[in-house]
Parts: sequence; structure tokens; C-alpha cells
Amino acid sequence: MDILLIGGLWLDGSVWGRVASALERLGHRPVPLTLPGQGDGASSATLDDQVTTVVDAVDAASGRCLVVGHSAACTLTWLAADRRPERLAGVVLVGGFPSEHGKPYADFFEMRDGAMPFPGWGPFEGPDSADLDDRARQELAAGAIPVPAEVAQGTVRLTDERRFGVPAVVVCPEFTPGQAREAVEGGDVPELARAERVDYVDLDSGHWPMVSRPEELARLLAGVADRA
Repeated sequence: MDILLIGGLWLDGSVWGRVASALERLGHRPVPLTLPGQGDGASSATLDDQVTTVVDAVDAASGRCLVVGHSAACTLTWLAADRRPERLAGVVLVGGFPSEHGKPYADFFEMRDGAMPFPGWGPFEGPDSADLDDRARQELAAGAIPVPAEVAQGTVRLTDERRFGVPAVVVCPEFTPGQAREAVEGGDVPELARAERVDYVDLDSGHWPMVSRPEELARLLAGVADRA
């Protein structure tokens, strides 16, 4: 199965390298995406540009595909379910949840010169980054690409209620399945609260398992694809 891989803020498609190699060995076709404004050489882009890139990749897939989003890109994954519900075998949300209709995509940190740079490791101390060694931290920070303001502050637009029929798997790295389920059932994640099927899977890692636990993440994704 084609498995689209979408990194979160500041990341380009190369962050999925080891996961992609493992998925190929497991019999799947990984498609790591580099988003407009996040690694394609352009300094500006909009949220609509990124959504178009994801939808185009869904359209180019061989048959129904699995779309995987990490962190903030869980919203991009859900937007793919909204735009192409009939083309998706499922979505996997790694370390994050989809935003609601009408909300900003990812307006989390200070903007500078029209973009949101990586804020340093301070906001991510604790469970988020506990499993990253110094080298991994340095490489992630050095490769971090400022996210264009019109992406981070773009408004999420969801229009097709068929998205609620797309099976969703929440991968829980720095939080537990119980905490994720409580957030959904408690109303903090309205989109998933309305989804017909949501499964929760534990992964013993921090917020960037594609870096710290690539083999484990690949096996998890392959298992979801096999069942789909």
C-alpha cells in the first residue's frame, strides 16, 4: 500500500528516511512529502498550498492509501480525509490531533520576518524530547525550516462530513492512549469525537519517533496498512 508521510512543523520529507526504508522492507511504498515552504526551496507558501500538495499525492497514489501525519500535520492528514475520503484507507495521527474547522492551523510560536522559526528546545523539555540524544537534537534544530506565517496562521476549512467515516489511528508517543482517549471523549478534540472509528496505539518514545524509534514506528504503520 502507498503510505504518505507528512512531517510536522519545521520538517521536510527527509525526516522520514529511516521509516521509509523500513516500510519498503515490510512490503509497502512510502511517500515522504516535502511541503511548500518547508523544504521545497520557497520561502513563502500558504496552508492551501500545503493541502494541495497532500491531495495531489493522494490522487497520485496507487489505489486507496494510508495518510500519516505527525504533530501539527495531523491536521493536514485530516484535511486529506476531508478532501478525498473515498481515496483513503485510513489516517494515522502521530503525536497530535486535527484542528477544528475555522481554527488556525498551527499558530503556536512567535513569528519573525513572516515565518515561525523553531523556538529551541525549551518548550519541548520533558517527555517530548527525553529520548533524543544531543546529536539528534542538534541535527533536528540545524535542519529546522521556518514555517511560513500564511501556513501556520492559515484557517482550517473542513466541508465534507464523509471524513468521519475514514478510520483513524492515534499513535501516542509522549502521551498515553488513555490520555488521548480522555481528550477526545472529553470534547477537547471535536473532530475525532465525531469519527466513526478511532483506535489508540501506544509507542514508547518522545514527540519525534521517526527520529528516535524509526523501526518501531515503521512496524506500527505497516501493521495499520496491512489491516486496512
